[in-house]
Amino acid sequence: MYINFWYPVCKSTELTTVDPLRTQMLALNFAVFRDKSGQAHVLSDTCIHRGGSLGKGWMTEGSVVCPYHGWRFGGDGKCTTIPSIGYGEKTPARAKVDSYPVQEKYGIVFAFLGDLPEQERPPLFEIEEFDDEGWRANGPVVLELNFNYERSMENAMDPAHNEFVHPTHGYMGANPDYRVKDFEVEDWDWGSWSQYEFNSRGFADDTSKQMRDQGTKTIAGTGTHGPSTLTTRINLTQKTKLHQYFFETPIDENRTRLFFIGMRNKMLDPIYDADVMKNTLVVAQQDIDVLNEVFPIRTPSSKTQEVLMPADKAIVRYREWLSRFDSKGWRIDVAALRANYGDVALAIPCPGRRMSGNWVINPVPLIPSAQEQKAAAD
Repeated sequence: MYINFWYPVCKSTELTTVDPLRTQMLALNFAVFRDKSGQAHVLSDTCIHRGGSLGKGWMTEGSVVCPYHGWRFGGDGKCTTIPSIGYGEKTPARAKVDSYPVQEKYGIVFAFLGDLPEQERPPLFEIEEFDDEGWRANGPVVLELNFNYERSMENAMDPAHNEFVHPTHGYMGANPDYRVKDFEVEDWDWGSWSQYEFNSRGFADDTSKQMRDQGTKTIAGTGTHGPSTLTTRINLTQKTKLHQYFFETPIDENRTRLFFIGMRNKMLDPIYDADVMKNTLVVAQQDIDVLNEVFPIRTPSSKTQEVLMPADKAIVRYREWLSRFDSKGWRIDVAALRANYGDVALAIPCPGRRMSGNWVINPVPLIPSAQEQKAAAD
């Protein structure tokens, strides 16, 4: 799990000005709420007084109220009111919790969980055709997955599994000519892109029995952005295209919350939304059924613990990108987190920590960057 990326928090429709929402991301709890103007905010959940849960509190005058002693926190994370010293009295400078940058796009509330200044942050992945004429958006749909996000990401960029996992567009090993054709993987900003051709069933404009039996050539491409954002672009025919976007948030090291948005350039009338999403979720469930049984839950840490094939080259490149993020010192040290969490409150460091000190909650432990490791060795 990594800090310093944009993560989906909740659907925009889940968040009101009436009640805060408590959610878990990167193994930690967060309080999410809207102020009086409707602006969404994401704060570290732990009150710095006696450990109350802000996400389990309530809203007063646009601030979230801790349910334990009534301390109020604004969207910037600063405590504005401490009832025990009197309403309107000045609060201590240390009375603050981490507050994270927020964007709302595509019907999703996103938070930047990290401390990088704005000019250095990896951008939120853009759905370029989202508002374009001739395209229809479907979603977001949220899925809770009982496996690690890296397993989910790698599954989506794996061309070899389609033949066996998806009877909707594979042959379940019955095709004697089956083979994954060679394909290239190229880098783009914050990730990589690969594209390949495969035989599929039922995806032709001509839905005659002969065409369904013989199959049709389908072009599919998959791109990654950061550790947990992915797009799949499928050319069903020369004219019919499906673009799928997966914004994934690690709930913890073993569970994932996936936000899915589908884009299509055919059947644009909203009456088709339910059927299109139903078919999409059938395919998604086929993946989920397999990944629920994959072991270990997380991807192996050593190349010697797997036997990879040329068809896995996009997965290899994804792991190389993760190594780049490791070298920056952005990976959470899960073992250290688990060893301390419960006895010590922890938070993802927010950008405000670079501008001021005197923070009460400890930052989450991180694997040292390549530069830090080199300095320690010297």
